[in-house]
Parts: sequence; C-alpha cells; structure tokens
Amino acid sequence: MNQTATVSHQIKCQHSNDVKEFVDVSPPQRNWKGICISLLVIVGVCALISLSVVLLTPAEVPGTRRSRASVSDLYSLEFSVHDPATSWSGDSEVVFRDHNGHVVKFNFVLNETEVLIRNKTFVDFRAVKYSLSPDLKFALVAYDVTQVYRYSYTASYIMYNLHTREVWEVSPPEVQNAVLQHAAWGKHGQQLLYIFENNIYYQSDLRGARSIRVTSSGAHEVVFNGIADWLYEEEILQSNLAYWWSPDGEKLAFLTINDTMVPNMALPQFTGSTYPQGLHYPYPMAGQVNPSVKLSVVSLFGTNTHTQELVAPERFRMRDLYVSMVKWISSTHLAVRWLKRSQNASVLAVCDATTGSCIERQRETSEAWLTMQDRAPWFSRDRSRLFLTLPVKQGGQGDFQHISMLIKKFRSDQNEVRHLTSGDWEVTRIVAYDESNEIIYFLSTEDSPQHRHLYSVSTLGLFPRRCLTCGLKQGCTFFDADVSPDSQHAILRCKGPGVPSVLLLKFDDVPCKDKT
Repeated sequence: MNQTATVSHQIKCQHSNDVKEFVDVSPPQRNWKGICISLLVIVGVCALISLSVVLLTPAEVPGTRRSRASVSDLYSLEFSVHDPATSWSGDSEVVFRDHNGHVVKFNFVLNETEVLIRNKTFVDFRAVKYSLSPDLKFALVAYDVTQVYRYSYTASYIMYNLHTREVWEVSPPEVQNAVLQHAAWGKHGQQLLYIFENNIYYQSDLRGARSIRVTSSGAHEVVFNGIADWLYEEEILQSNLAYWWSPDGEKLAFLTINDTMVPNMALPQFTGSTYPQGLHYPYPMAGQVNPSVKLSVVSLFGTNTHTQELVAPERFRMRDLYVSMVKWISSTHLAVRWLKRSQNASVLAVCDATTGSCIERQRETSEAWLTMQDRAPWFSRDRSRLFLTLPVKQGGQGDFQHISMLIKKFRSDQNEVRHLTSGDWEVTRIVAYDESNEIIYFLSTEDSPQHRHLYSVSTLGLFPRRCLTCGLKQGCTFFDADVSPDSQHAILRCKGPGVPSVLLLKFDDVPCKDKT
C-alpha cells in the first residue's frame, strides 16, 4: 500500500508540475505606444481631408439653390462659346447677335452700329431661330422647334415688324397656327417662302399679297417638294433644304422626291420611354428601289406661276440618278450635277430654266468612288470658263483635289483644262471668284492636314498663291470663310484649336504670305 501511494503521489506531483508549466506562459505585451501613434496619424489625415473639402468647396451664392455645377449646367449659355451668327447685309454691312443677345447691324466703313432686335424680344416669344428680311424691315422668328433628323426640324413661326413691333403668325391660308417644316426669306424685299405638309408656299409681299401654293403633290413621308427626305438630307445634300432661288428672285428651282416605292427601315429609339420605340423612314438598301427625283423651276414673277421640269443630258436620262448639286449661275441658267447611283460617274450640265434643256459641260468617272460631288462650281459671266475642284495625280502620292479651270473651246464640246493649284495637299472648298480682279479664294490643307486656311490665287498667274490667314491670330489655325458680295472683305470663323471667334478681314490690309 505504501508503495502504491508513493507512485500515485509522484504522478500527481508530476501532473501538477506540467500544468503549472503551461499556465506560467505569459501573453505578449501590447505596443500601446505604437497604437496611439497610429490613431493620431489617422485622426490627422481625416482632419486634413475635412479641412480641404471645406476650403475648396465654393461658397453658397445668395439667392440660388445650388452652388456646384451640374451636367445640365455644361449645356447652358454660361459654359458655351458665343456664336454671333454673322452674315452679310451688303458690301459694307454685317448683321450679328452680340453678347447681350441683341441683333445688331454694323457698317464697318462708317463705323456705325444699329440695334435691330433686342434680346427681350427673343425672351418674350421664346424664340430659338430668327432671320431678317432682305430689306431689314421684318424678322421671321421660330419657336417650339422640334428636331426631326440631323438638319430638319418643325417649328411655329411669327412675323415681327421691326419698326411697329406688330406680330402675326405665319400659316397657310387654309390653316391657322400651323406647324411648318421650313420658312425663310427670298432674295429681295419681303419675299417669303415656307413649306407645309411637303408643299411649297410663296408670298411676294407681306402686306399686298396672299400666300399661294406652288406645289400640290406633297404627301406626308412619301412625296417631298422643296425639302429633302432622309436619304437626300443625310447622304446627298447634307441639308434639309432642296430649293434654290435665282439671283433676281423671280424663279425658284426645287426637287420633288418621291419615296413611294422605297422600303422602310425601323430604327429603335431607347430614350424617352421604358420600352424602345421604332422610328420608320424610307431607306433604300443595295438592290432596293431608290427615291425618284425630279428637278423643276417655277417662275414666280406675275400673278400666274409656271413650272418647267429640267431634263438630264441624254446619256444620263434612263439611269438611276441622284441630283447632288444645284446652283444658279445667272438669272436664266443653272449648273446641275447628276450622279449615278453607283457613284462612279457624274455629269455637270448647264440648264436653261426657260426651256428645261440641259447641255453636258463636264464629265467625271472613277474606277471606284467619286467624292465631293456636292461642291458647287464657279462660272465666268459669259460661262466660257468653269472653276471647280478635280482630283489631280501628284506623282506616286496619289490623287489630291485641286482647282481646275475649264475653258470651253470655240466650236467644240471639249474643254481646255488648266490646273491653278497642285501639291500633296487638298483644296477643301472654293469660297469665291472675283472676276473683276481674276482672283479665286479657297480653303485648303496646304499648311497642315489638320489646318484650314484661306488662300488666294490668280486665274491669270499674275502673282503666287497667297495665304491670307496664316499667323493672323494666335490659336486660330482652322478657318471657315464667307466673302462679301464685292469680294473685298471676308467674315472669318475661327474654329480652333483656341477659343472659337469671328473676325472681319479686309483683303487689301493682309500681309500675305506667298506660296511657291
């Protein structure tokens, strides 16, 4: 028994010692100093962030609900570049809209300014667009504008007398408060043209004459008179307008586009409703029927209107065609370009507005694709010389668009061709032709492919090619231009890369940079 008790006592003592050995292991000491320093750093960073937010947040402007800019604010006038919408009103007068919203006439020869329409008028009428009559006595004001396609829109219009402040709606005789597809002034006086339900209406004078309906074949989304369908607006004319005034304002050329046999395409729209809505419009895919088109001239002089259809040159009459360009070159003749549907052949013709006959003047073909078929040519007064851009080979670098002068040979249907420009750059547009001084003004990429500058060149080779806008203003290397009727000045629209602006240029005052 004693021996057993002794063994048991030893086991218990050994177990007690083992337990004591594990219990005596102490836990690691916490680094309270490091923890405190970390917490202080975090608190300091948070305090700095809070202080930065307070200091950088704009102060609340009294009387306003918001102090921060929103996405919608970016489309407001405050964040937009002012566009004065400058246009010529004569050889020495321009009309524009100033920073205060007033429509102003400025005579830069006399240095005189006259306010024609105050901004309050636009606010009162909720006006979006406006245009002035040629005699500057009336304004055509559009409101409730609704966009249709890229260029087309519908709107309601009012007529505003600049002197008496009298106002009245513009509507066809048979309809009140009509929503129009287009309204604009003619060439002289108070000639007014507007389009309603795809038909053209004309009023020779605002007070002494009633509106007359020039066409009656218009049908909603099927037959278009004077305006473009989707195909012509988007792909051919790059405009919603398909009519052209003669210089004397006595005749009007217009297209009649018929989409009766053109299949419709549905384009889903995912905005404005929970489910997409389908927009249907005539769209001729390859192999499908194209819109049929007819070019006519209506005489508006006198009490009775007379319409004459213009017939394409014989080699193009039975083809599937586009009318890609129309331009009056005198009060009785037009330049018209017909383009094959395959767009690899076109013909430029001179048409007699009285008889409707058209004579081929220039033909263009390509093994692949013709470009720039909507660009208007320039003619001399006797129509013996024709100026237009044509592709010209520049060695192994390919074809570049350059100004060519086509001189009609005596007793021959052929033209003598002279190239007035050349090089590995392109003429993007002929702006004007000053026949009195034999100078052509044009825009080109000669300075850089990313630049557009205004140049001049002598048709007789009397001086080298000149750049009129190179280095004219810092931050302006991309220009568009509108030359005055007397070809002595130009409205320059600087489109960048700096802030867009509008300049008035007198050609005689320009230190021109000659180009060899």
